[in-house]
Amino acid sequence: MKTSTADADVTVRLHPDDDVIIALQQLVGGTTVDGGRVTVRGLVAPGHKVASRAIQQGEPVRRYGQIIGFASCDIGCGDHVHTHNLSMGSFDRDYAFGKDAKPAPVASRASFMGIVRPDGRVATRNYIGILTSVNCSATVARAIADHFKPEVLRDYPNVDGVVALTHGQGCAIDSQGEGLALIRRTLGGYARHPNFAAVLIVGLGCETNQIGGLLESQGLEAGNALKVMTIQATGGTSRTVAAGIDAVQALLPEANRVKREAVDASNLVVGLQCGGSDGYSGISANPALGAAVDRLVAHGGVAILSETPEIYGAEHLLTRRAISRAVGEKLIERIHWWETYCARMGADLNNNPSAGNKAGGLTTILEKSLGAVAKGGTTNLIAVYRYAEPVSAHGLVFMDTPGYDPVSATGQVAGGANLICFTTGRGSAYGCAPSPSLKLGTNSELWRRQEEDIDLNCGEILDGTRSVDEMGQEIFELMLATASGMRSKSELHGYGQNEFVPWQIGAIT
Repeated sequence: MKTSTADADVTVRLHPDDDVIIALQQLVGGTTVDGGRVTVRGLVAPGHKVASRAIQQGEPVRRYGQIIGFASCDIGCGDHVHTHNLSMGSFDRDYAFGKDAKPAPVASRASFMGIVRPDGRVATRNYIGILTSVNCSATVARAIADHFKPEVLRDYPNVDGVVALTHGQGCAIDSQGEGLALIRRTLGGYARHPNFAAVLIVGLGCETNQIGGLLESQGLEAGNALKVMTIQATGGTSRTVAAGIDAVQALLPEANRVKREAVDASNLVVGLQCGGSDGYSGISANPALGAAVDRLVAHGGVAILSETPEIYGAEHLLTRRAISRAVGEKLIERIHWWETYCARMGADLNNNPSAGNKAGGLTTILEKSLGAVAKGGTTNLIAVYRYAEPVSAHGLVFMDTPGYDPVSATGQVAGGANLICFTTGRGSAYGCAPSPSLKLGTNSELWRRQEEDIDLNCGEILDGTRSVDEMGQEIFELMLATASGMRSKSELHGYGQNEFVPWQIGAIT
């Protein structure tokens, strides 16, 4: 519900119980807003908060009808509310496991033009991937991929590219520890990913993450579509690059034989991300993406909500939608893991929002989280997964990941995401391989400034020209079109290879 001056709508109130309203443009002192009930005191930037009542020190402050922090000093009606007068505090949350779960939506069946693999898996892209067991083989892997420039692939029009996904891990790590298990699970997910027609894994030869151990732990076997080699066994850098080029060249004819065909939208697995968020993220792009997720789930598809530190403080909204107490408790167990992890590392879960988030109007992680969970729509929470675990359930699921977007999305893709939807308010430049990434902007000013990176302007919601539901339908249609082969902005720019960032955890020795 928007509030206004006599001339224009310049603020928005998100819930009747809120203690703040949100500026839709730069506000100057003396401006009257909220139906004449609030006079702004001082400058307030777009996306930032204005107190809609006097708030005493120590009182909770609400946005979205939920607590986003506590007044660190007395706040006057009309004051700018931000880091100088709002801080974190402890309070009880009612998890109410499953209280708001509802019957599954009536199944609908949209379709997209996908690629059906021989084993029935469905792809949205058709790459050949080069993975590395260890950082030591990264240079060789990139050299192999760099050989396959567009002119080399001209005779293989159905192959989207040859990409090298390298990382900085794989050795000097406990051979029985969580860190090695995590990188192996991630690499295994990529090796199995349907968007790869074939995969070549390149190692050094003496690393802790032995290729044989990687394959065995992931239930993989070398064969026609999964090739392996090491620099030491092949005879050095030059010989391995040459052998890798020959191996990929031999894979191209078969990879090129694919054809797209109409497939059910239930084969779409979408990873949900938000990065470079601002005060508008929870008003426009995130709820619009949530409306698209509701449609996707109704069509039998999968949406993966992640970034555990960025649902912190809003987890009770998800546990209420869990289909069982066990699912809700699994989510809370992951929250507790993060609290312990941060304490062990001397970190604070409220080290987020980032500087850019704060400049955009977000003050605490509670506020950011409440806006971030809107990406998950309104349907039931079906399952909770650890990082990079294969996602088998259909519907809205949660995957435990860090909040850092490339690390989080890498886990989602390892779990099977064949499309990423990424909301941004500050202007993220991000892409993902082998799964295309759509970026959804929160405001029209961002769209005008950075249109070359943004696929859809959800700022029309703030402008009053589109509703959240209308934008949700457009996002859903954009998902289907992109899954059918339409290129995203990040794909056109060549993003994707450098954004493969597996979660690194555990001692490096």
